[in-house]
Order: sequence, then structure tokens, then C-alpha cells
Amino acid sequence: MARLIFLGSMAYLMVGLAQLVIGTVMEPMVHAYGVLYGDGGQLVMHQFLGGMTGTLAAPWLIRRFGRKVPLLSALVLIAVMQAVYAMHPPWPVMLALGPLTGLGFGLTETTVGSFVIVAAAGNANKAMSRIEVFFGAGALLMPFLGSWLIANGWWRMSFVAVSIFAAATFLAWTLLWPKILDSSSASAQAPADSASQEREIRTIRPARGTVGWTLGVCILFFLVYVGFEMSFVHYLPSLMVQTNGLSDAEASLSISLYWTAMTVGRMVAGHAADRFGGAAYLVSMCAVNAVCFLLMTGFSGVTSTLVLTAVSGLAMSGMFSIALVFANRAVPGITERTTSLLMAAGGIGGALLPKLTGWFLDRFQEDMTRWLFAAFGILLLLVIVWAAALASRSSRKNIVMEA
Repeated sequence: MARLIFLGSMAYLMVGLAQLVIGTVMEPMVHAYGVLYGDGGQLVMHQFLGGMTGTLAAPWLIRRFGRKVPLLSALVLIAVMQAVYAMHPPWPVMLALGPLTGLGFGLTETTVGSFVIVAAAGNANKAMSRIEVFFGAGALLMPFLGSWLIANGWWRMSFVAVSIFAAATFLAWTLLWPKILDSSSASAQAPADSASQEREIRTIRPARGTVGWTLGVCILFFLVYVGFEMSFVHYLPSLMVQTNGLSDAEASLSISLYWTAMTVGRMVAGHAADRFGGAAYLVSMCAVNAVCFLLMTGFSGVTSTLVLTAVSGLAMSGMFSIALVFANRAVPGITERTTSLLMAAGGIGGALLPKLTGWFLDRFQEDMTRWLFAAFGILLLLVIVWAAALASRSSRKNIVMEA
């Protein structure tokens, strides 16, 4: 298990670096290509559409080729696509390659996430929070690295750095493949005891309608959450440039503050969720986050924006991993499929909402874009309250039927 956590952390660190590289270099990139922010959002959208495809395809690929081939192929794909980005191809080529890059992201996150949830079982909250810390660490390191490269006129080298680390991650997984995955795979394929199946059918069937609604609302949560997070981290530097007159390199460091808070928060998120319950944790953190973004509409100075950004990072730090475990426990028995659907929803949100935000920023400028972020925060709170209520109702129905 320790080896799986180590390799999963390495993979998530790489994905954190890779997913933040576009946002980090957004300002110099749009100027170098002579495109608008909405066009930059288009590239983000293409990557996340590819990610959605990867997450949806992951369960089928695992069934068809086993666990090793899809993951290793995804890591190679990321390494190659990032190297091509660094060559500064024409903008239409960048847009065409975006879905392939996203395909690698989606396959990597979904396969590794499902591996950890299945293998960790009752410790899934803590295990997922631990590897999510490394996603945050990657997202934290990239703006620092990107800022230094931008300041020296080497912004394209950001893509080279990600490519090299993706190649190193591929080698690590190839040489150190966790044996626990082979044993858990074999056990998962073993035929279930018929009496056990019958008990499961009797337990789940009465609440099936509620369970379906719970899964649907959780899918909506992931769509809004990932789209919101990606919109904020991709356009926060642009807001700081336009509102506060910071340089491109200075503004890119604002993302590092956000991801520092995310990384710190993820160190304790799993313990907090286990102590207070996943639903209570998610509702309270979504409420804090919504308040932060509402305050950000009225306090737009450098210091106030950075403070509120840090608090929102702490609030959002555990949402992804805790919501993933929450949904899998609310809809038991189909971990790989549920994980795939939730991450695919995140891919849709990550594709559409940054595109919407880029268009919004071009048309309505930075002040109204802050209100757009506040609206996303309020919507996220409403959705998780709905999901928690449905999950509670489904649990009560199951307890009654078991009695």
C-alpha cells in the first residue's frame, strides 16, 4: 500500500504541474500568439474535453487491457504533448493537441484515484487526501517555476519541465508497479457469493431512486467544482494584472498562494472529514468558500484579494477528494464507474466554465468576473446541500429495509 501511495502521489504531483501550466503562462502565451483570453479559455476547454473522454473511457480500458497499460500510456501521452507545446506550434495546432493532452490527464487521475479508493477501503478519505496534497504541491510549484521562467523570457520551458517529470513518472510506475493492484484486480474479478449478492440487491433496491438522484447531484457538484477551480486559477493572474497593475510574473505568483493554502488544507482534510463526516465537512467548507468570493467582489485590493484567495484555498482544499469518497460511499459497489463519471463531469466543467470565464472577462472586464466567481461559489454550496440531503435520505431508507 505504501508503494501505491508513493506512486499515486507522484502521478498527482505531475498532473498538478501539468494542469496549471496553461494558467501560469496564460498572459505571455496570449500575447505571443496574438489571441484573446477567450481563445486561451478555448485551449483549456479542449484539454478538459479530452480529460472527460479519458475518464469515461478508463473503466472500459481497464477491463479491456488491465490496469497497467491505460495508465502507462496516459503518462507517455502527457510527456509527448507537453514537449510539442514547448515547440510553439501554430495556435490551431495547439487547439488540436489540447484534447490529447487532456486525455492523458483524465486517464491518469481516474485510474490512480480508483486504484487508491479500492485498495485503501476504510481509509479512503485519508489516502485520497494524502495524494491530493501532491496535486496541490504540483499546482503550487508550477507558478513559482513559471514566474521565474516568464521573468527570464523562457515561458515555453514550463512545458519542457512538465514533459520531463511526466517521463520520470512513467519510469517510476513501470519499474515499481504495486503488487497490491494485481491482487485487488484478481479479487475484483472473482465471482461473488450468490447469498451476498442477494443481500446487496435487497439493501440497495428500495433506495435505488434516491441513490440515482444522489449520484446525479454529485455529478453536478463535480462539474461546478472543477470548472470553478480551473476558471479561478487560470484567470486570477489576469485579474491581478488588470485590477492591480501587477506584472505578468508577479501576478502568476498569486496562484502559488492559492495552492499553498490548498496543500496545507489537504494535510488535515481527511482527518476532519472522518471526524465530522464527509457531508458536514463539504457543506461547511462550501459555505466558507462562498463567503470568500462574495467578499472578493467588494475588496479588490492586492492584500485583500490575496488574503481571501488563501482562505478560499483552505476551504476548497479537500472538496475534490472528500466528495469523491462521499459519492462512492453513497453509491456503493461500482467504484471505478462512479469515479469515472464524477471525473468526467469535472472534465465537462473544466472545459466549459473556463471558456465561459474567458469570454466573460473579455466582454465585461474584471469587476463583473469577480461576481461570476461569487455566483459559482453560491451554486457550489447549494448543490452540496442538495447532495447531502439526498444521501441522508437514502441511508435512512436502507437502514429501515435492513431492519
